Amino acid sequence: MTDTPRTLAEELRTRTDSGLVGLLRTRPDLLNPVPGDVTQLATRAGTRASVVRAVERLDRFVLQTAEALAVAPDPCPYGTLAALMTGDAGDEAVAAELPRAVAVLRAQALVWGPDDRLRLVRTARELLTPSAAHPSPTGLGPTVAEATAGMSPGRLQEILAAAGLPTTHDPVSAVAALTALFSDRAGMAALLDTAPAESVTVLDKLVWGPPYGGVTDRPASHLQWLLDRGLLLPAGARNVVLPREAALHLRGGRAHHTPEPLPPALAPATERDPQLVDNAAAGQAFTALATVEELLKEWDLGGPPVLRAGGLSVRDLKRTATALDTTEQLTAFWLELAYAAGLIASDGEADERYAATPFAEEWLQLPDDQRWAVLVAAWLPATRTPGVVGTADAKGRALAALGPHLDRSPAPEVRRRALTLLAGLPPGTSVPAAAVRARLRWERPLRGAGPGARAAAAPAGAPAPAAGVAASAPPGADGAAAEDLRARLAQWALTEAELLGVTGRGALSAHGRALLGPEPEAADATATETDAAAARAAALLAPLLPEPVDHVLLQADLTAVAPGPLRRPLAEALGVLADIESKGGATVYRFTPASVRRALDAGRSAAELQEFLSSHSRTPVPQPLAYLIDDVARRHGQLRIGAATAYVRCDDDALLAEILADRRAAPLRLRRLAPTVLAAQTSPEQLLDGLRAMGYAPAAESAAGDVLIARADSYRTPPRTAPGPVPDGPPPPDRTLLEAAVRAIRAGDLAATAERKPVPAPAAGALPRTTSAETLATVQAAVLTHSALWIGYVNADGAASQRVIAPVRVEGGFVTAYDHTADEVRTYPLHRITGVAELADDAV
Repeated sequence: MTDTPRTLAEELRTRTDSGLVGLLRTRPDLLNPVPGDVTQLATRAGTRASVVRAVERLDRFVLQTAEALAVAPDPCPYGTLAALMTGDAGDEAVAAELPRAVAVLRAQALVWGPDDRLRLVRTARELLTPSAAHPSPTGLGPTVAEATAGMSPGRLQEILAAAGLPTTHDPVSAVAALTALFSDRAGMAALLDTAPAESVTVLDKLVWGPPYGGVTDRPASHLQWLLDRGLLLPAGARNVVLPREAALHLRGGRAHHTPEPLPPALAPATERDPQLVDNAAAGQAFTALATVEELLKEWDLGGPPVLRAGGLSVRDLKRTATALDTTEQLTAFWLELAYAAGLIASDGEADERYAATPFAEEWLQLPDDQRWAVLVAAWLPATRTPGVVGTADAKGRALAALGPHLDRSPAPEVRRRALTLLAGLPPGTSVPAAAVRARLRWERPLRGAGPGARAAAAPAGAPAPAAGVAASAPPGADGAAAEDLRARLAQWALTEAELLGVTGRGALSAHGRALLGPEPEAADATATETDAAAARAAALLAPLLPEPVDHVLLQADLTAVAPGPLRRPLAEALGVLADIESKGGATVYRFTPASVRRALDAGRSAAELQEFLSSHSRTPVPQPLAYLIDDVARRHGQLRIGAATAYVRCDDDALLAEILADRRAAPLRLRRLAPTVLAAQTSPEQLLDGLRAMGYAPAAESAAGDVLIARADSYRTPPRTAPGPVPDGPPPPDRTLLEAAVRAIRAGDLAATAERKPVPAPAAGALPRTTSAETLATVQAAVLTHSALWIGYVNADGAASQRVIAPVRVEGGFVTAYDHTADEVRTYPLHRITGVAELADDAV
């Protein structure tokens, strides 16, 4: 092997084990399955899918460096690349960061070769090189050689003559002469000095891209001047293009209009008291818990039906938003959060509908800080994205909350990275969301769009097209930029973090910092670690949450004020006896005849209600409230409803006569069976509702004549598993897997490339062939000398392979040996070994 590698595989062989580990860590898709040797690793690293994934993870400056290499000569000396990045005027910041960018490209096997012969891997060059279908963000067009391909030799000689160059005898030398002229600073300057002012204006408008333009059949004189000298070359029937070499001269040698060697600053920063931030975040966390609890209460008896295509209908989403007193978009977030945490799911019945899960009952009994930990532990790694609810999918169908197709794989990475950026600021410091989005866009400019979706638009800061040349997208390009999903994911992440109380007033809280825990790239960043981080964050949040109170303040206007969050038994009992009128720091409950009757229907007596209020109120029970309870209780159950189809019985026959005489009772179709009994041709439930609408307070009774307690039973789904995140590619490999993979690759490479002693038989590349006696003798000799052998082996399935082994023992028709290829001790049947060959003395 020469000192200079000739292929990517040869360069990978020269890397240390730590270098290969770094490559496999940054590009984990190369591990599935583990390559058999370095050649397979290099081949896989050059496949289109793998290269696209790697390029999408480059930051802005590293990507700009790769784009510059794509328009540079192949191979490209480092000095040429530096000139493309810094330009004739130089740029100290770019020059300082360029070695890092090249090192990143080389570490990820996107660039190989020494500094004097840098090579972009072929697939990456195909993705990033400017073409008619996929213009480059550099705004450069094709080279002179590419743009003149197919041009007649006579036309080439005419261009040379017009440019003041001597004619040549063949097209190749003509293209070379024109390329040399456009690459010569002094020669180009002299040529442009003779150009009309209008021609120079046209070049100025095309120089930063797009380099294509349209011309008429009879171009103006200043355009014809450019066409005659090859400064504009044909790119179709009525299209022209500015050749790359000429554009680089006009740009002062720069490949990019605005190189971005450094990430944008997170500014302007606003500093606040960290304690105020933590308190604001804690208040928002408590509100989040109350909202999810209210959602579960709303669906306590069963939620809305599931659409045939899956998800929640628009009407049911609006109804739920009204119940939660929030917007439909925020309701979609709370629904998806509860779904991700395993609190709601579909019941799986024939008439499928949503409902709370059994785990929701357990969740409701947890302390507030632990309930919050469950929610954020489900939110942080979730790939389901409620922000896309209401938008259209690829087929034009609206995406529904809780429905399919809501997963966006980059969401967890963007969410964690956005919080990590806030964690890098001093405690209590916030920055505008636009600054966070700008930083994320610099770190992953192609994430969510891909190299194939690069826009045909001019680079940022480039001038508009000139008059006389209609600038156009090149043939085959749509000219529209792909929507920046990553920016939207970042905005949603920041909004959701504020809703959950992870951030407060835009700054990361103390418990939010604890929530981040290990980075997702860490080898041991498991779901258990995420739960542990959430538990640590909850421990910091717990002291900041308001303490539940065990009392209310009764007022004379039939209201009760809860001066804080109520203990759960008190809140549940009061929620039956009264209606919530307003929420906030203090919750206001209102007592009405209907709410009191609801408590009586639940089995409470008037005396029990009076005692309940007296024991839980810091103020005396107001007389109007006591009268209300006694009045409703006195009338409650005076009428009895049972099944006849239904009947009404009452000891007061005058009251029954009053009901019969009331016109509002006509739909109930009542008739008297006895002085104290009325029969109805309707169900007991409808009869109850009808009489209550007339102002009476009937009570239902059983077949034995006992009053039925109308307590609503909660409806729950069967046990359900929360939806798992959809992975964004293969999981990050741990150190054990990386080290084992490198050992396997080294061993396989040894088997494939080890120098062997000559054998009498096979052709190049074939398995060694020896007789059974020769095989046995050679293996036995290797056991005595502790030497390695190259063997050909055919397994039980008939698959042939070559291996490097160090025999340890031969007995019973089997050889036990250390297999360098598999990096383990194995036993091989001798009859399956096709032949053996000794390795060169220094091969192992």
